[in-house]
Amino acid sequence: MEMMSLFKESLPDLLSGLSMTLQITVVALILASLLGLVFGLMSISTNKILKALARIYVDVIRGTPLIVQAFFIYFGIPGALSIKIPAFTAGVIAISLNAGAYMVEIFRAGIMAVDKGQMEAARSLGLPYGKTMRLVILPQAVRKMIPAFINQFIISLKDTSLLSVIGIRELTQSGEIIMASNYRAFETWTFVAIFYFVLIMALTYISRCIERKFKV
Repeated sequence: MEMMSLFKESLPDLLSGLSMTLQITVVALILASLLGLVFGLMSISTNKILKALARIYVDVIRGTPLIVQAFFIYFGIPGALSIKIPAFTAGVIAISLNAGAYMVEIFRAGIMAVDKGQMEAARSLGLPYGKTMRLVILPQAVRKMIPAFINQFIISLKDTSLLSVIGIRELTQSGEIIMASNYRAFETWTFVAIFYFVLIMALTYISRCIERKFKV
């Protein structure tokens, strides 16, 4: 009974934190998809400069921890430029840049998985490279990439928990605040874990359904 009473008392704060987690994840994944597409196309370009820029972006982001990237964006850049970046904006930028580096590889692999004959056939019909990529290659590649997209969505959603270090009141930070007020760590973190678990299981189920659909 005491646990249920605590859950009801904590529910508004947990739902508020969950809402913030979802907001950051959705906005960041939209931006990350754009970054992934742009740098993914650059990574398969015949232009060596574009390929090098894509490689540098991927290597730098994947070679440093997300928490360091968040600190750099929230504390480092404002300190160097004497500007202020809101915590929400810094969090979105950090998750976007981090997820974008992995999306680059997803886009690259998806495009490379499309049969080369598709490009050759479209070009032989007179379609320019850009139009062929947009109308022929990318639609086929995206269908192959959807399960990987959802998997990255799940990873980024869990990564938002690290943003509590810069003061964003997402789900994990909400759990810390609740625990600080009631000193009941076991129950509080159980609630937080359940919220994450239910949300991630729902996304995993959706991913499997989509994957089965495209296999058929």
